Amino acid sequence: MGKHIIEEARRCLQCKKPFCSEGCPIQTAISDMIRLLLDGEMKEAGKMLFENNPLSVICSSICPHENFCEGHCVLGRKSSPVQISDIEHYISSYYLDQYMPEKTAVRRDGRIAIIGSGPSGLTVAFILAANGYDVTIFESKDKIGGVLRYGIPDFRLPKDLLDKLKKRLLALGVKFRPNMLVGPIITLDDLLSDAYSAVFIGTGVWNPRPLRIKGETLGHVHYAINYLKSPEAYELGKKVAVIGAGNVAMDAARTALRNGATEASILYRRGLKAMPATQHDYEYARIEGVSFIFFHAPVEITDSGVHCVQTEFVETEAGGTSLRTIEGSETFIPADSVIIAVSQAPRSNLKGIEIGKSGLVITDEVGRTTREGVFASGDVVTGAKTVADAVSRSKKSAAAIIEYLEGRA
Repeated sequence: MGKHIIEEARRCLQCKKPFCSEGCPIQTAISDMIRLLLDGEMKEAGKMLFENNPLSVICSSICPHENFCEGHCVLGRKSSPVQISDIEHYISSYYLDQYMPEKTAVRRDGRIAIIGSGPSGLTVAFILAANGYDVTIFESKDKIGGVLRYGIPDFRLPKDLLDKLKKRLLALGVKFRPNMLVGPIITLDDLLSDAYSAVFIGTGVWNPRPLRIKGETLGHVHYAINYLKSPEAYELGKKVAVIGAGNVAMDAARTALRNGATEASILYRRGLKAMPATQHDYEYARIEGVSFIFFHAPVEITDSGVHCVQTEFVETEAGGTSLRTIEGSETFIPADSVIIAVSQAPRSNLKGIEIGKSGLVITDEVGRTTREGVFASGDVVTGAKTVADAVSRSKKSAAAIIEYLEGRA
């Protein structure tokens, strides 16, 4: 591992204009990171990464790097890009094992409630706690991580990384209230009328979007976001059909194969090029044995499988293309279980702030909601996006919270 990291680091051209950093949603200083590593300053490199992105060890594991840093590396134009993700993960893992913060001596007025401990909540908690604020995280489940723990399989993201991050937050003085769903019992009004000067909402998107087709309520039909929380609780049988072609669908299919299924098929109404999953996740699913059935749209689920119609792209009068079904093209895909993975929406637990028609929280560009003192960021605002995007937006929200609290002082 170490030899591979050093060889990759030495390939970096140290570009005067680092397109790799421009391609990163968090603007990670990749050239500086690599220079520090090669100069023997790995701890300093890790410190720089952590201060820019407290979830660096996570992003380096699960980001779509081919679209971000590595996709913008100039070496990738004619050969292969520098494996930036491997370098960053190596440094971030080392730093996380070495780093144990101390509670800052400078304490600031202002107690902040953070609802949700996913990528957004963790990012804001680290920034505010490091700045001397009193932070309490309210988490509806028993462990922290949100989608990182309950929506991403272990083979993609080892959960011990989240446990390490929690220890660092505890060292900074952050308090946790697990198994506490804010909304039904404790409300925003309760938090703001109690000791909290500001509230941050980072609850993500946990409600699966249904297909609304016949057979969706049958006993062998499941939603991917629910299945990935605890795969061991499901008896899927040998043949599994997964409807959808995003990263969650890939995770569900790969997890099914690791939990007793012998066949896992992805059913997608469009083609390979239109698939929302990253090329990386598609390739891993393919080599692990997941099969892909493109241009098939499900119309009904039965006890023995999925009825589909075939689809095709046709040119429109405006010069574009549209998807249409092919008459008389009905097909049947046998399956013991069906997993639906076609997107998620937020839960509607919180009252007192403006919510859009899609259920997403309405905010300005830095996360201010329509209620003073209440901020939000991440998937609950944007819909399901990458962890890096959530971190980037949440850093802006943390800065806005600090500005708000300083203005109240």
